[in-house]
Amino acid sequence: MSSTPVEDAMRMKISEALKPSTLEVYNDSHMHSHHKAMQGSVSKETHFRLVITSEAFKAKMQPARHRMVYALLKDDLDRAGGIHALQLKTRTPEEEERQIAREKAEQGQPIAEIE
Repeated sequence: MSSTPVEDAMRMKISEALKPSTLEVYNDSHMHSHHKAMQGSVSKETHFRLVITSEAFKAKMQPARHRMVYALLKDDLDRAGGIHALQLKTRTPEEEERQIAREKAEQGQPIAEIE
């Protein structure tokens, strides 16, 4: 049995529905376990950050993208002891490419190879 069933289920739901080219899941629950709202919670999986790159987000604004993810995880968000906080970074493959190029430029790295 997995020690991270909520994370595993989240990965499966997102992967099946959105077919992401990038899916990063960060379980930040350990940083929030001392919060008053978490006292008495039996779940060790309550706070997550997700980075999702998917073609499914094309032509959609951030609020619509986030609603898509919230709809996929509705049961986990609604369940007592389920997901308490969810931070999302959603982007298309083109947006991801631009971000990587921008980060390389900021670090002084060549953006593309010239032959």
